Amino acid sequence: MSDRLLVSTRKGLFVFAAKSDAWEIERHAFLGENVTLALADARDGHWYAVLNLGHFGVKLHRSADLGRNWTEIAVPAYAEGDTCATGDGKPPAPAKLQLLWSLACGGAGEPGRLWAGTIPGGLFRSDDRGDSWQLVRALWDRPERSQWFGGGYDAPGIHSICVDPRDARVLRVAISCGGVWHSADSGASWNVTTRGMFAAYMPPERREDPAIQDPHRLVQCAHAPDHLWVQHHNGVFRSVDGGRQWHEVADVPPSVFGFAVAVHPRDPATAWFVPALKDECRVPVDGRLVVARTRDGGASFELLRDGLPSHAYDLVYRHGLAVDDSGDRLAFGSTTGGLWTSPDQGERWRASQTRLPPVHAVAFARAAA
Repeated sequence: MSDRLLVSTRKGLFVFAAKSDAWEIERHAFLGENVTLALADARDGHWYAVLNLGHFGVKLHRSADLGRNWTEIAVPAYAEGDTCATGDGKPPAPAKLQLLWSLACGGAGEPGRLWAGTIPGGLFRSDDRGDSWQLVRALWDRPERSQWFGGGYDAPGIHSICVDPRDARVLRVAISCGGVWHSADSGASWNVTTRGMFAAYMPPERREDPAIQDPHRLVQCAHAPDHLWVQHHNGVFRSVDGGRQWHEVADVPPSVFGFAVAVHPRDPATAWFVPALKDECRVPVDGRLVVARTRDGGASFELLRDGLPSHAYDLVYRHGLAVDDSGDRLAFGSTTGGLWTSPDQGERWRASQTRLPPVHAVAFARAAA
């Protein structure tokens, strides 16, 4: 069971330790700096923290001692001549790292391997714990990339990376806006897998165009990795065959709009969402903060609100909701600095007594295997 919670915020990384049913701050790092993402690698115990320092650019740090000390390491970089199109008719511009939007560990038999997704839509691989990075050109050079465009950002970006625990050569990535892509050979070749998805924001003739779908977040069940969930811009979609076919999950209460999704690590039919009203008004429906849970693959939902505020206007980002490897503990953080944890799959929620800066991401951490 995870015993640390890493909370990435606009003004630092906060490390919470489990104390019975409560979580208390154990330490913090990068105080005052914009930490956008953190990753705990259970294979060797290393932690990674991504910083976005504006004028000073994107930085990546690594810790080998549970966040007590950090070392700056390399960040993914584009080569001279690499260009990025934004899908809006503008001419391609030089590709430059704007955001390191996702980090994922390689397989159990791939020590040191990491994957990183970036804005403007590049996937990078490291085989030395982030000391160096290589652009996965097989995806970058796909002709469809010229059709990708930004969702909330001006340029497209890779925000979700799923590595199949049965076979680490199998990768799936989700792109806003560029669909879901699959590789069976460690990134040497790719195919788009969005059949069944639709984009309600596009003209009818492009509604099912795979290259312009906007998945907000992609997650896979750890013990049944062919079972995938996507919180899409205009709905929720589920696949039970590794993404070959997607099925819309209709009538998610109180709204199908949102950014975050988490799936139980052993039960692929159980998933959680934090809905918002709509794209044009990113607040909870009726000002009531709730978590929607399904236990039957989306056939029905429960609204979990015990311990959550009845008057709130919090938004939860893509990486702001997490479930630990027990499947029982949940946590989510909001854009207004709220942090809530649950010990029982969301039945009861407890608010942190610490008033945090805006939360970008939460991640559970456990001791190395």
